[in-house]
Amino acid sequence: MVSAKVLQLVLLACIASALAARADLPVKPVNLSCMAVQKGAIISPVMVCEWESKQPQGGQFTTTYNLVVRVVGYRDYTGTAGPGKTSAEVNLSTFPHFMPMEIWVEATNELGTAESEHLNKDANSFVKTNPPSNVQVISEKTFTKSLLVNWTQPLAKVHLELTYEIRYCSDGCHQWDYVPSTEIDKNIHSFRLQDLTPYTVYITQVRCKNVHPGYGYWSEWSNNATKRTPEDRPTSKPDLWLSIDEDESNNERQVKLLVKEPKYSNGRIIRYDMKIQDLKEKDKSGADQWEKITVSEPEANSSSGHFTLLKQIHVADNTHLQVRVKAVNSVGKSPEATLVIPKKSHVLPPVRDLKVYPDWDKLMVMWNSTDPLEYEYVVEVSDGQQMDWQKEGQSVRKTAVRGYLEEFVRYNVSVYPIYRHGWIGKPARVEAYLRQGVPLDGPSVTSSKPGCFNAYLEWTDIPEHRRRGFITYYTIFYSDGNERHFVRVPGNITSYTLKSLSRNTRYDVWITASTINGSVDGFNHSFHTLKYAPGEIEGIVVGVSLGFLFVVILTMLLCICKKDVIKENFWPQIPNPGESTIGNWSPDYPLKAETPNENCLSGISVLDVDVCDGKSVFEEDKASLPLKKDKYLSEEHSSGIGGSSCMSSPRQSVSDSDEGGDVADTTASTVQYSSVVASNGYKGQTPGSQSQQAVFSRSESTQPLLESEENPDTLASDGSRHCQRFPRQTNFTASEGNADFNQLEMEEQNGLRSLEFCPLVEDSEHMMPADGQSETWASAPASSYMPQLGGYRPQ
Repeated sequence: MVSAKVLQLVLLACIASALAARADLPVKPVNLSCMAVQKGAIISPVMVCEWESKQPQGGQFTTTYNLVVRVVGYRDYTGTAGPGKTSAEVNLSTFPHFMPMEIWVEATNELGTAESEHLNKDANSFVKTNPPSNVQVISEKTFTKSLLVNWTQPLAKVHLELTYEIRYCSDGCHQWDYVPSTEIDKNIHSFRLQDLTPYTVYITQVRCKNVHPGYGYWSEWSNNATKRTPEDRPTSKPDLWLSIDEDESNNERQVKLLVKEPKYSNGRIIRYDMKIQDLKEKDKSGADQWEKITVSEPEANSSSGHFTLLKQIHVADNTHLQVRVKAVNSVGKSPEATLVIPKKSHVLPPVRDLKVYPDWDKLMVMWNSTDPLEYEYVVEVSDGQQMDWQKEGQSVRKTAVRGYLEEFVRYNVSVYPIYRHGWIGKPARVEAYLRQGVPLDGPSVTSSKPGCFNAYLEWTDIPEHRRRGFITYYTIFYSDGNERHFVRVPGNITSYTLKSLSRNTRYDVWITASTINGSVDGFNHSFHTLKYAPGEIEGIVVGVSLGFLFVVILTMLLCICKKDVIKENFWPQIPNPGESTIGNWSPDYPLKAETPNENCLSGISVLDVDVCDGKSVFEEDKASLPLKKDKYLSEEHSSGIGGSSCMSSPRQSVSDSDEGGDVADTTASTVQYSSVVASNGYKGQTPGSQSQQAVFSRSESTQPLLESEENPDTLASDGSRHCQRFPRQTNFTASEGNADFNQLEMEEQNGLRSLEFCPLVEDSEHMMPADGQSETWASAPASSYMPQLGGYRPQ
């Protein structure tokens, strides 16, 4: 029982060991290849073979590889590869040309041996020769489009027949052109390259191999053989273009005529023949005269962007100008290139829907056009300092800008349609960047004009070469120290007015410029708002002045409209006897002049004093002349004709304010005045030889008495302020048709300048003159007032 279990365990161990050993069995190599290379003028006898090993790594047993090379019918050659190697060499002593060979690899370890597939081929099928030597290219002047290539065969024909492969390209081009193998014969030593471009440098290489298909290996390419094709007449037109600058002041255009060499110049361009003519003068004499312009820039070509300035001309705005140019080399002339500069008012329409966008490291240009007369298109690219152009065919609607373009540089891309016969159309322009970045500098505020509640800001535009992209918008930040605000404005403006600011406040402001790839801050700027807005103080002053003027004008208007009311309130009515209406009547006594009775003037004293002297008189008489507040309505106190009119006082017969307003109204309406007509204040009245009719006048005025007559003390006080002499106003009226009175003697009146009546109270005995005045009063002349006998005449 125990022995059976032991046997099972031993069996299992053997099986496990067998499985492990099976995993370490050698695996046959694959992809066996062998090569014999040329050494000098013969094939080296050393054959090198390579293979791939599929043996797992880390096995218990080491696997070795043996290379076996059998020259059929002759002998076997072996070679051993070291551990981990997959190649081996076999020295055949002499390479067996044209003999069959069998080659294989054996993988061997303790568990067994595995062989690779056997290679059964001719010995020459394993040969790799050297490249052809002494490769030369010959240019023949009579063959302007071909080059002759010569070389030396690397191995003698007795050992191996070879075939060749030729490739070539123009200088600077990175794409090879191969000559078809069907056009190349075996065992040749030269070949002629055809359909080449004249006056172009070509690089040529040659290699060789066993002539039998599938036999042998291609040799390495020979060294470069370089040669230029012969020169030929230009076969394409020169690339003619122009640059136009408008001159509005002179109604003309400044035109620069530019040209690039023809694409197929076929030689070195030595000059350009140019003819410029007005289309109106095309048929006139001298049309065959061409201007010859020598080229100063050597070998400039359109692919490099070099161009020649032919001429700078001035073209009137109302002129059609045709320009024709031919390129000339040492062999001949090119076809003619033509451009027509149209009148400024007759420019043909532009292309539509122009778009320019970046595509990796290229700038793509797209446009649309449906006009069948458009012959070709000119794509012009300028960065502000340099300009280049390229021409596209009639069917092209999308192209990439050729030439080197820089990142973060703004380019102006224009597309001009060229119509038939060279007529130039109006350009369509777009600005573009190959790649945009963050601006290098931020905008700087150059000036600020703060107001009371706003501030006008101006900032510098970022220089074009520092923008590195399109400015999409500006952000204006401003702060008063407590709060920060910002305003976003378009990128095409450089000024803005901040609003809703606080008066008399300091603000800090800075501006941020942004592109699609980032933003940059500008420099900080400070300003202080005004305490008063411009014109505010002037407005206040003007407003107040206008208000005051309005009040003054309104007051004046009120005064004008209410002048009667104001006059009654501020200026009492002063009676003017000269303006009163006096009734005239005839007396009842004879017209004989009578000597006036001096008794009638007994109560009248005439005093000739100055107003200043009257002050002392009135002050001394204040006590003896009290103002009576009685109403003088009786006959004896009136100045009627039948009474003592000479004794009547010219005082106002109105009581004081304490007697009532009704009484004052009554008395004011019943007061009457009488006028004493004197003969110029002379003492005596002597009628002349002619009888004069005495005329008595009675005042019909109902005006109240003067306040000065009611209050003589007031008159005295006023008189003290006006020290002047008032002449007496004589109110003397005579009947119509009466003669003047004879002038009386003036000798007795030398001291009396005027006859004045002083206001007296009714009782003359109360008027007691002072000592100094009694003499003056006594010497006063008697009044010539004539007696009134008939009383008042009815009016």
